[in-house]
Amino acid sequence: MLYVDLPTQPELRNLAAARNDPSVSIYLATTPQTQHIDQARLQLGHLLAEAEAQLEAAGTPKRSIWPIAEQVADLIDDDEFWRFQANSLALLVTPDSMRSYRLPTRLGDNVHTADRFLIGPLMRATSVQQHAFVLALEENDIRLFEIFADLPGQEIRVPDMPKDAASAIGVASVNSRTASGSQRGSEGQKMRLRQYVRIVDAALRPILAGRDEPLILAATEPLAPMFREINSYPELVAEGITASPAHMSASDITSAARPILDRLHTAHLHELGELFAARRGDGRAVTDPSHAARAATFGAIDTLLVDINASLPGHVDETSGAITFSERERATNLDILDEIAGRVIANGGNVYGVRAEDMPENAQLAAILRFAI
Repeated sequence: MLYVDLPTQPELRNLAAARNDPSVSIYLATTPQTQHIDQARLQLGHLLAEAEAQLEAAGTPKRSIWPIAEQVADLIDDDEFWRFQANSLALLVTPDSMRSYRLPTRLGDNVHTADRFLIGPLMRATSVQQHAFVLALEENDIRLFEIFADLPGQEIRVPDMPKDAASAIGVASVNSRTASGSQRGSEGQKMRLRQYVRIVDAALRPILAGRDEPLILAATEPLAPMFREINSYPELVAEGITASPAHMSASDITSAARPILDRLHTAHLHELGELFAARRGDGRAVTDPSHAARAATFGAIDTLLVDINASLPGHVDETSGAITFSERERATNLDILDEIAGRVIANGGNVYGVRAEDMPENAQLAAILRFAI
């Protein structure tokens, strides 16, 4: 299986709202190749030392630093934990708790100490649409794959999923007569195959319930159009893998799905860019961090695009949204972009991490507002 932990939207809202002094956020590059994971464990020790130095420089009492150091040190020594990793690791630590998220995207090493977590990298990592499901549907086989950026796809076991069309509907062949004996041949086959895809759709519902990742269909005629007619999952992608999945490995499935995801992501960014331009004219789109911070504080931002590599050290006032810029060297600094993103999430908005070249007007952030302020 794939060893990835992606926070849900409720989790992100809770993390954005959490306040505890001190709070330590550590982002670490890792690898899914266990034989090469020791370098990451060593690097985490260096990042822990940096976190302790930041806390000491900020005047944090040692009784608050020691529990944080102990939790991270215990994790470094946990051989079982390090056997199962992805491309990055996020650790969010207080004296009383530690949360870890194994991420599919590659993030740079980073340490941040404040009275709240740095969740910008976490939000941006989860907003890049490289996480999807692929349904490989054939008359004689069904497989569901989960794919992530830069990781091989992995087949998922689906309870109650039939192994093929005939066994799903309890016949020797989909060309068998119906109960009335009135249908056989091509019409009878179509009826049987529709029964089959209904059963497949029903088996998928518990797995996909509450999810919002894209579902890509890998199937050929006549199953592909039949499944699209019956499908109940709202995130089924219009473009599918049209080659027969009969002899495709997990690697083949992943390779075929990623260009579809790339095109889906590009199209989505294009739509957001067009919406931003349209809203710009009536005062409902901003790129200035000061305006965005105030809008985020009052729940006015519906959609926020953030440069995944941008950082803006400083503070955002809790009640007014006024921002104060600072130097990064101070241990207690926050990231203004991170604070804005957290407030958007907390107020039910959407945050997308975007590469610099895809940002509207080459800005660090671009906010589409619910109403003008």
